[in-house]
Amino acid sequence: MLTVLLGLSGALVYGFADFLGGLASRRVRAVTVAAVAAAVGIAPLLLGLVVVGGRFTWTGTIWGAVAGVSGGVGVLLLYRALAIGPMSVLSPLTAVFAAVVPVLVAVVRGTALSGLAIGALVVAVVAVVLVAAVRDTSGARVTAVGLVTAAVAGCGFGGIVLAYDQTPADSGVAPLIVSRVLQAVLLGTAAVVSGLARRSGGAGDPATRADVAGSAAPPGPTLRLSARWPVRLVVAVVACGVLDALANVFIQAGLHSSDDPATLPVVSVLNALYPIGTVVLAGIVLRERLTAVQWSGIVLAFAASVGLALA
Repeated sequence: MLTVLLGLSGALVYGFADFLGGLASRRVRAVTVAAVAAAVGIAPLLLGLVVVGGRFTWTGTIWGAVAGVSGGVGVLLLYRALAIGPMSVLSPLTAVFAAVVPVLVAVVRGTALSGLAIGALVVAVVAVVLVAAVRDTSGARVTAVGLVTAAVAGCGFGGIVLAYDQTPADSGVAPLIVSRVLQAVLLGTAAVVSGLARRSGGAGDPATRADVAGSAAPPGPTLRLSARWPVRLVVAVVACGVLDALANVFIQAGLHSSDDPATLPVVSVLNALYPIGTVVLAGIVLRERLTAVQWSGIVLAFAASVGLALA
């Protein structure tokens, strides 16, 4: 039960962070928002290190670095995928790969799942697809390059869960700090390169991971970045970074909450339900209406959660 609660909490908080990041990306380039949010997320993790403690070890540091690189590459590839293909297809595809890859790894390792757990995991994956389903009006076509890029991006997000699963249980937030620092450096570099490319007449900035979550920030015109950010924009980006860091804490805690080998597949699939948090906030804050398909996905997600808790 604790594993399910932590996994769901992480997914919801991820979704909230994506919503705020999506809002901010309507005013500032998406890669810039991602880079700043990643850097901001270092602060609460350092505070957590002081309050609850943590231990830097070679194993934890290495896997934390793997998580940071995997997440950073996943975000950048997702930007590319959504820039060249339809969001309605590539968004759910990315989320499904993020959910399924850790499950497959767990099965290959020899993890045995009960019939109820298998059924609940399948239902949860279907829920991910339904909740992430959004109407695409861009007219973009599905291409092999777009499909492969989205799939690899999903593998990158799944790699974060796999990496955190390998960190020592007593390492606390130490591996998360390593991960966040590397991700901030990677995304910050990408933001600088992207900015220089735009000034030289390069391609525009693609969509954010919040678009994958399904609703908060449909691709639209990017406003010019002024020398000074409005207060609301700063608050949104800071809150995005803090919530994203907190979501990582929930996910790692969920992975180490039990010695049951089934913990990895359960947490990975629940983590992929992050679109729920985004669409719910979009409905509350932006008054966006959830479609019947998305509502059915939310219902299936909670049904799957109950099944996993009972399995």
